[in-house]
Amino acid sequence: MRVIFMGTPDFSVPVLTALIGQGHEIAAVYSQPPRPAGRRGLELTKSPVHEKAEEFGIEVRTPKSLKSPEEQEAFRVLQADVAVVVAYGLLLPRAILEGTRLGCYNGHASLLPRWRGAAPIQRAIMAGDRETGMMIMKMDEGLDTGPVAMVERIAITPDMTAGELHDRLSLTGADLMVRAMAALERDSLTLTPQAEEGATYAAKIDKAETRIDWTGRAQDVHNRIRGLSPFPGAWCEMEIGGKPERIKLLKSIQAEGSGGSPGTILPGDGLTIACGEGAVKLTLLQKAGGKPLLAADFLRGAPVTRVF
Repeated sequence: MRVIFMGTPDFSVPVLTALIGQGHEIAAVYSQPPRPAGRRGLELTKSPVHEKAEEFGIEVRTPKSLKSPEEQEAFRVLQADVAVVVAYGLLLPRAILEGTRLGCYNGHASLLPRWRGAAPIQRAIMAGDRETGMMIMKMDEGLDTGPVAMVERIAITPDMTAGELHDRLSLTGADLMVRAMAALERDSLTLTPQAEEGATYAAKIDKAETRIDWTGRAQDVHNRIRGLSPFPGAWCEMEIGGKPERIKLLKSIQAEGSGGSPGTILPGDGLTIACGEGAVKLTLLQKAGGKPLLAADFLRGAPVTRVF
């Protein structure tokens, strides 16, 4: 089929490459505009999807909005059969949703209607969900409210991080979208309306959520650490050499035992921290500007006396 692809981050790249590999004609790729990057923010960096599309010699469009009649007409005249949308980052007006022969199909990383919105992977882990999945749905004007075409369920293991789940869902989504497009081409794709009950909203991660509150339950602290790893990263302050330092917490496990006030470093090997209920053992940490280190290696160069 003749496809318009709309996506921006790394998560979207496997879907684009899979569609190309299956012989679909990519009429154009839409992606978010290049953003400032580098330490000084002076260099404009193209999105991962933008760069991948250019490798294949595909036209890339980076409008800041799709609301203007000019942008909508430019989309329509591509005369595509379908638009495939994966983590694009812009709302699609009705004219875009109706601007292809067969509509717009979205790959979304949750078991809709749970976790509609921007951060479904992080929210599922932070909430302690034991299962999530990848869904292909036909888009409507609501926020992830369209009818579902295909779904693949994935278990969330107790210590799985958002980064690990992201990578697995990304590959799953590529396979699922290829199958969905093949069924659509055969006119055999079945759409099922989403359930009305159980809808939740996966809001963007706010910076205020990233600092660990040790007064919480160990399970909740652990879920927050793994749900924010590797980006944006949960953090706390640690007293090292008599000075407080901000430390990113990338991996943890729930630990046996408790005792002491929240934030107390419990006796034993490694970094086991008392929470309001239970304890968490930190296993992978990172100083500002440093590389991620296993707890044993981190402690060799940074004797921690207090956590807060």
